[in-house]
Amino acid sequence: MPKILLLIAIFTTFLFAELRHVDVSEEVVTSGIKIIDIRTMPEWKETGMVKDAIPLTFFDEQGRYDTDNFMKELNQYVSKDKEFALICRTGSRSAAVSELLSKQGYKVVNLKGGMKSLIQKGYTPTPYNP
Repeated sequence: MPKILLLIAIFTTFLFAELRHVDVSEEVVTSGIKIIDIRTMPEWKETGMVKDAIPLTFFDEQGRYDTDNFMKELNQYVSKDKEFALICRTGSRSAAVSELLSKQGYKVVNLKGGMKSLIQKGYTPTPYNP
């Protein structure tokens, strides 16, 4: 019986997990979707941020990460049953983290192209204010 329950739990996680990859645009970032900016503080200071985005670093400046700590912080801002988006500089880190979160059952949108693409398209970021 415990094995059956475990299999059902694993299957349910994959069944309800959702991941979308969307080209970043001003329309997307102003649509009202909650955005988690996983870049580093120096990146936030350099370019600014999407208005109302939540700064929550995943990889530090040396490429290290603490998944457990990130998940604890993330869960203060999002829930598994409501879609939210991740953004980074170019979309590479957000793609990797989106995959991870999707496998954990989150409904996540990876903003392809990241802040670099968004700024190139004419978006004016909000200055980072810690």
